[in-house]
Amino acid sequence: MINPIKKTRIHLVFLFLYLYLPCALLAQPRFHQFNPLPQQWDEAIPLGNGMIGSLIWEKNKTIRFALDRADLWDSRPMKGLHRKEFSYQWIVEQRLNDNYKPVQEYFDHPYDREPAPTKIPGAAIEFNFTKALSLEDAKLNLDEATSEIIWKNGTRLYSYVHAIDPVGWFRFENLSRDFDIELIPPFYQAAVKVSGDPVGGDDLGRLGYEQGIVERKPNSIIYNQKGWGAFSYDVIVSWKRLDAKTVEGVWTIRSNPDVFKSNLDLANLQQKLKAGYHQNRKTHLAWWSKFWAKSDLQVPDKTLQHQWEMEQYKFGSTARQNAPPISLQAIWSADNGRIPPWKGDFHHDLNTQLSYWPSYSGNHLELAMGYLDHFELNKENYKRYTKLFFGKEGIAVPGVTTLDGTEMGGWIQYSLSPTVSAWVSQHYYLQWRYSMDKDFLKNKAYPWIKSTATFLEQISVLDPETGKRKLVISSSPEINDNKSSAWFTKTTNYDLSLMQFNFKTAAELARVLNLMEEARHWDKIYQQLPDLAISKNNELMISPDYPYSESHRHFSNTMAIHPLGLIKWEDSDQSKNIIRSSIKSLDDVGPKLWCGYSYAWLGNLKARAKDGEGAAKALTIFSTAFCSTNSFHLNGDQTKSGYSDFVYRPFTLEGNFAFAAGIQEMLIQSHAGFLEVFPAIPSDWKDVSFKTLRAEGAFLVSAEKKHGKVTILNIQSEKGGSLKVKSPFGKFEQKISGKVKIIESESGFIRIDFEPKSSIAIKAI
Repeated sequence: MINPIKKTRIHLVFLFLYLYLPCALLAQPRFHQFNPLPQQWDEAIPLGNGMIGSLIWEKNKTIRFALDRADLWDSRPMKGLHRKEFSYQWIVEQRLNDNYKPVQEYFDHPYDREPAPTKIPGAAIEFNFTKALSLEDAKLNLDEATSEIIWKNGTRLYSYVHAIDPVGWFRFENLSRDFDIELIPPFYQAAVKVSGDPVGGDDLGRLGYEQGIVERKPNSIIYNQKGWGAFSYDVIVSWKRLDAKTVEGVWTIRSNPDVFKSNLDLANLQQKLKAGYHQNRKTHLAWWSKFWAKSDLQVPDKTLQHQWEMEQYKFGSTARQNAPPISLQAIWSADNGRIPPWKGDFHHDLNTQLSYWPSYSGNHLELAMGYLDHFELNKENYKRYTKLFFGKEGIAVPGVTTLDGTEMGGWIQYSLSPTVSAWVSQHYYLQWRYSMDKDFLKNKAYPWIKSTATFLEQISVLDPETGKRKLVISSSPEINDNKSSAWFTKTTNYDLSLMQFNFKTAAELARVLNLMEEARHWDKIYQQLPDLAISKNNELMISPDYPYSESHRHFSNTMAIHPLGLIKWEDSDQSKNIIRSSIKSLDDVGPKLWCGYSYAWLGNLKARAKDGEGAAKALTIFSTAFCSTNSFHLNGDQTKSGYSDFVYRPFTLEGNFAFAAGIQEMLIQSHAGFLEVFPAIPSDWKDVSFKTLRAEGAFLVSAEKKHGKVTILNIQSEKGGSLKVKSPFGKFEQKISGKVKIIESESGFIRIDFEPKSSIAIKAI
């Protein structure tokens, strides 16, 4: 006879296996090979921790570490931007009076002509003694976030950027010759050959800095560089020889002022070095082990599987709280003597938003908070901008900003668009929906969304002819580029969908907080908005009199489908028709002027349309044609196969992370009021699984599909609540931990009520 205690233990073990065994089988060692060693910076081995980063590559047969830090910024005001005409109302008048050339001259052109404000690089380390060595193997260990390079003579180089500390590490083993290291500063005094090129980047010499000082000491090098104004930074490298064949070293970058309180001086760095490479690596490995345990998935397509793993790795390397959010290149600025593409800035008209798409279902909410913390930190600056430029209260966010959220100009239809903060609002909303953190809702999400709604109510007007609320002039990124015609006199679907989302969400969250009067007010404003512009062929248009008829990289007319989810496949046959027709119009018009991120976004759109084959195809094109050998998104078609007329290679990260979100969207969806697993996978994906992806309502979901049938579905509830589930089973059995109640719902669905911290494991029978 089994005693009760032993029986309970057996039950718990059985439940654990039910919940976790299918997902434990997913884990496989993850590597990315680099043979031969990269010969240019945008193919380099990337390491990072959100604050500092390095790119490891071979320059002139020498191993080079390009070092970077996220808050290295030249934050001088954009020259000529803040003149007396810096006024939304003045711009409206010029547009309506057909006098737009001065607007372009005053506000669009400075971004192109001026080298700063801009992100700036750090420095580089070079190991010259490696020049004569022959490579045997080079790889990036994704699980351990460690670069491994082995030469045929037995010399080995291991390197990592510590997951928590602002310290980079390197370790040489089996050295066969004298160790030699140099610190190479950026050439701020180099001749200027390139200027006025925001895409390719101006030469660093345009910034006008005095060349910094490199001071060499026994077993250490310190480089001090003064930037614009009072800003300066130091790069510190220190090393020690353990024996005749082994050297360990560390590096860091200090910024002044130290806004994020993450500086280390030489003494601190040498204390780290004294403890040693392996001792410090324990906490590094612990962080990455926890990161990879957050979620995982397995799909049968090796290309898509590996690309997703690389995106997860890059997200873990670039996203942190107490660090700047992911900018265009984050901690991997161009190592080519030039300013980064598009100044390495924060583009909030697409780029930063796409970069955080995978964090929600990917179960990395704590890393996504680094994005929202940025907006919280800079709230007062946004309010200053809102009052100065628009003359209104509430919050508007510039579409292109510096490190502290200050406007930079550019194509002002987007860089000074009135609806940018509404797209940011969606990320506050998603953080709430996926976490169900009521303190976050009360103290951050609703205040932000309310402040944005307050501004949008003030900036919009009631049309006397229709009685509907509109913007006097409206835009749609980046339709008609920076021409006068890029301002539409009828509200675009882009602006309108963001306004609809913000007012609708403000009402929803006010009701959750029992602020019923505010909820009624936002409902009233929402009802004053017109319907989205839809063609006679059921296609979402750019604006009521402007169809999507020319290829364009930014699918701004489809915002209501994805990411905003205002039009859902599950809603009605009419919704299906609109989604199907709108996506078909993208395909029919073609990819002539698409970028890589367009394919990643298309993958998400097709997943929302339950088109698994289409989603997989779009994401495969992204991975194989628009990414460098190290997986970096290079915007243009690198294969020149006709996937785009853009064949250039400026590196930006948003396409990478939108890709990851697209894979997750194929495996789990919860935006339509219920949970659906494997909603959009190709018919030939017979064996698919995922572990602890996150659903709205703060549910962690794991599932497995074998031989074309879902066999296991596990759901854990963090906060409790009721979850409607589209059942993938016929008959099933379940194991429950905590208080869980299954309630029969309509055909094909079940409703499950959870107490907090409870779970259910369901198995097909």
